[in-house]
Amino acid sequence: MADLPGYLITCLNSGKLALLAILVSGGIVLQILACVLYNNWWPMLTALMYVIIPVPLILFAGADTSIYYTESENSWVDATKFLTGASAVGSIAIPIILKHAGVITWGAFAMEISSLFVFLVAILSFIGMNNDDGGYSAI
Repeated sequence: MADLPGYLITCLNSGKLALLAILVSGGIVLQILACVLYNNWWPMLTALMYVIIPVPLILFAGADTSIYYTESENSWVDATKFLTGASAVGSIAIPIILKHAGVITWGAFAMEISSLFVFLVAILSFIGMNNDDGGYSAI
């Protein structure tokens, strides 16, 4: 992309940012609709997990995204990966447990899982867009 004019590169980067905003907004709308349409606010527990997921990465990893792909001898990095993975599993498990217990309906469950999928696509797109080495790009 080095041979493209600067204004075109800026326009493409703005489009990527707009796509991420649309994905995150869509995930939030699905999350809220799962609660509002079925008049049951228990699925909002998943939103709590969405807030908890990045906390270990923010506290222990900072801006270093290389820890996502490499093995480490550092126990703090291992703890960060474990806590993030446990939170991610919790965000999948909460709707499943609520559906199994009969607390939410199939419609709310489908919207919860769809919201999770949209957020996952947004996160993977963000990571793919921020690769400085020109490797995988989700867009």
